[in-house]
Amino acid sequence: MSHFRGSSMPLVKPTAGDSLSFPNQNEPPEHKKYPKRGRPSVSPSLAELLKRVEGADTSGDNTAIDHHHHVIELSHACSSVPTSYPFVLSFKNLTYSVKASQKFELPFCGKGSSDSPDKVLLNDISGEAREGEIMAVLGASGSGKSTLIDALANRISKESLKGSVTLNGEVLESSLLKVISAYVMQDDLLFPMLTVEETLMFSAEFRLPRSLSKRKKKARVQALIDQLGLRNAAKTVIGDEGHRGVSGGERRRVSIGIDIIHDPILLFLDEPTSGLDSTSAFMVVKVLQRIAQSGSIVIMSVHQPSYRILNLLDRLILLSHGNTVFGGSPANLPDFFSQFGHPIPENENRTEFALDLIRELEETPEGTKNLVEFNKSWQRTKSPKNNNHESKSSISLTDAIRQSVSRGKLVSGATTDPGADLTSSVPTFANPMWFEMIVIAKRSMTNSRRMPELFGIRFGAVLVTGIILATIYWKLDNSPKGVQERIAFLAFAMVTTFYTCAEAIPVFLQERYIFMRETAYNAYRRSSYVLAHSIISIPALVVLSLTFAAVTFFAVGLAGGFSGFIFFFFIILASFWAGSSFVTFLSGIVSHVMLAFTVVVAILAYFLLFSGFFISRDRIPAYWIWFHYISLVKYPFEGVLQNEFDDPNKCFVRGVQMFDNTPLGSLPMSMKLKLLKSMSNALGINITSSTCVTTASDILTQQGITDISKWNCLWILVAWGFFFRILFYFTLLVGSKNKRR
Repeated sequence: MSHFRGSSMPLVKPTAGDSLSFPNQNEPPEHKKYPKRGRPSVSPSLAELLKRVEGADTSGDNTAIDHHHHVIELSHACSSVPTSYPFVLSFKNLTYSVKASQKFELPFCGKGSSDSPDKVLLNDISGEAREGEIMAVLGASGSGKSTLIDALANRISKESLKGSVTLNGEVLESSLLKVISAYVMQDDLLFPMLTVEETLMFSAEFRLPRSLSKRKKKARVQALIDQLGLRNAAKTVIGDEGHRGVSGGERRRVSIGIDIIHDPILLFLDEPTSGLDSTSAFMVVKVLQRIAQSGSIVIMSVHQPSYRILNLLDRLILLSHGNTVFGGSPANLPDFFSQFGHPIPENENRTEFALDLIRELEETPEGTKNLVEFNKSWQRTKSPKNNNHESKSSISLTDAIRQSVSRGKLVSGATTDPGADLTSSVPTFANPMWFEMIVIAKRSMTNSRRMPELFGIRFGAVLVTGIILATIYWKLDNSPKGVQERIAFLAFAMVTTFYTCAEAIPVFLQERYIFMRETAYNAYRRSSYVLAHSIISIPALVVLSLTFAAVTFFAVGLAGGFSGFIFFFFIILASFWAGSSFVTFLSGIVSHVMLAFTVVVAILAYFLLFSGFFISRDRIPAYWIWFHYISLVKYPFEGVLQNEFDDPNKCFVRGVQMFDNTPLGSLPMSMKLKLLKSMSNALGINITSSTCVTTASDILTQQGITDISKWNCLWILVAWGFFFRILFYFTLLVGSKNKRR
């Protein structure tokens, strides 16, 4: 009989309290046994919670929805959940091994080289998990808990993993599994300055189709906040080390919430109770129980559950060095260990006893071999009944998914068209690319706006650097010394823009694992992320470029007037663009902050060395000339030099000024004039104190700047920026597979 039919169940909005109810602490010990349970009672899905939140006023909002993003509204007739058709996730003979790390040995030490042995992480693991139930994987550290979760979640490459994982008897395609499942990592990867409600709302914008109205998305988020028991913390920021925020248990529930906003069928969690106190851990697992009873399969790893958490679990798998030492209901633990010859004391926590016994056996010479063999024989005595139960409860995967969609699960643009192909009926992404870009940009700007110190520090660095340069090179003249100082200023100014960009290294590194988590299960496209962050970075670069150009250009006395200032501003902007793109690309390759800073500083030093300032292009050896052309500093340096020495007829060295910066510069003026007269007689050319000796064109020729115009330097610099953004996209495409080899 359905739990949702007609008026058999009052439509009462769930609260944080009823989702986190505690067992009666005064209950006698004999009533705290773990009876063998049948089919768990079915809790309302998020779609049904949504209808409760919206209330009766939603009856007037039944507007037509695009066929490609059809979300089925629930009615009393279709809201019943047939308990005889659950999903069944089966896994058989899962085996996974890796090459053991081998110590480095010198060939002359006398030890022959040999192939490193394989380390078995999973060894012939079999079992099943059912809709409406929580399956927990237990074991000590290094037992293979996380590896098994990764294997079931398709986070291990098929070439390395042996065995089979099926849902309702059918092997899942990787693209389909990403859509119908969610994976909650052990670490809480969240934006620190977003509130709980904003975090869940942005997740809803990503995972729910655009055809679903904004009001319904908000109602869905509110329903989820109640289901997670986060009502009191809804307006609180997540927080981090420097900002006070929600508690550890609330943060963990938010991490779960962002991955279940679309109501997935499969939910995998890697140690969701790790680092939490007993009460917070129980609250988290209580939430997972409600999620499972709403029609999902919940599979999680847990280190050592308390007796209250154990009472919420439906199936257990105990692992020891990759081997199964127990698999079944928690109620079977006493019978299992009693038959093995180690009965569990009456008042002792069953999982603690089991884990302690396993640890003691692991320290013996034979290890847990006898327990593994006993479990196999014990499973064979239970298998006939299990197989009979499975044959009655499972239906085809296609029908099961369509049935789940029809009752409100998988709200990601899925369709219930019976003639549609299974893969095509569930879209890969819930929203178009342009919509994803808007949401990514909005989220990033919201988080950055609440941490103004990040941009403030960068702005301050540019402003202070500009002021220092302006005061040092104040109003340079056109003498030979002035020419040298102009060239030095322009070289230092250009390289400063690139070094300032190095401060952007932590930006992506802080978001790296959030990005990997979200894109691993198709929350948005990688291209949307790259384009959105490229676009939203431009306004900040414009402000920095305009500030630096305004502070230095007129104070130093650079040439060109207003048009020269405009080009100087554009070349600074292009330098910031190319530099930030280069740093972003490197942050996609190097995942450690300090290592990334080291690499960026070293490469920028090489760029400066080969830019043409320290050694002109004509003097660079042929085998290093390629580095000159890939130097990012070369193009802005040559561009601003041509902008400064743009007038070919402008004279910078006249007559006796040619002796400046030489040993002859200290001679008296009369002696310099005599030297000019002697040179005139020798050369047959009249050289006076006012004769122009060096023009702007001569300076450019001396610097080896003759092959590329200043505007071409600008466009090449802009192209470098786009090139590095494209490389960044490919690093994300290749480096964020998030799969073990």
